[in-house]
Amino acid sequence: MTATPGLTWLNGLAPEDAERELRTCCASRAWAGKVAAGRPYDTLSAAAHAADTALDDLGWADLEEALAAHPRIGDRAGGTDREAAWSRGEQSAASRAASQTLKDVAEGNRAYEDRFGHVFLICATGLAAEEILANLRARLGNDEATERGVVHAELRKITHLRLRKLVTIP
Repeated sequence: MTATPGLTWLNGLAPEDAERELRTCCASRAWAGKVAAGRPYDTLSAAAHAADTALDDLGWADLEEALAAHPRIGDRAGGTDREAAWSRGEQSAASRAASQTLKDVAEGNRAYEDRFGHVFLICATGLAAEEILANLRARLGNDEATERGVVHAELRKITHLRLRKLVTIP
């Protein structure tokens, strides 16, 4: 099977350029280095498998590095780069909520950060603000180990979405 044009592009980049591009999918340098080192990929499925394996190999400090690149839910990502644009798009459904819901999300974000020490991460694509708020409130009841597992799963979903976007760039 022949790689798609986007995968051919990614496969052809110098290692440091591939890592930079991959960090728009997941900001962990260790993750990007592992995925870049596994090239070439023949299919998106193969690249996604490598992304999952690299994500599973990360320690918590590497995951925190990835989390640090994500804006709070409800905060508009600044900048004009690809990652900021993707973040704005991923949260677009939530940004159309009633003002009280947005205030509740902001309050929940603060409570979550106080409890867990990092940004509340959820794959927001297609979720209404009310759904995000319900998830946020429910996850505040998690113990740290459970929440780390949820964060890992949410980061995996986001990484898959962004990897697909990355390799479909014209």
